[in-house]
Amino acid sequence: MNKWIILTASLALGMPALAASSNAQAQSRHSREVCENVQVKHNGSKDDHRVLGTAVGAVAGGLLGNQVGGGKGKTLATVGGAVAGGYVGNKVQKNAQDKKTYYTTERRCRTVYD
Repeated sequence: MNKWIILTASLALGMPALAASSNAQAQSRHSREVCENVQVKHNGSKDDHRVLGTAVGAVAGGLLGNQVGGGKGKTLATVGGAVAGGYVGNKVQKNAQDKKTYYTTERRCRTVYD
């Protein structure tokens, strides 16, 4: 019985020492701030999918294709003109947007724990 009392008392007295040791280890972790400069791309346009250029090109191409041929050839020319016009319109808008793109440098920081 005395052994159990001594064991319980020694554990009760030893627990604060273990907690203090754990606290000291947590406080010994050093944190530091790491910063770096990052290039950020800003797009001059809000139409990332270039829908407007594609649509205008497709309509214009379809109208031009409709002026060619007759019968089923006219239908094929209209569809082909719309597809080609959509592609060209998309590329024209892409080139215009690329001219409006600009870059800035931003400083970004984060905390690192050693």
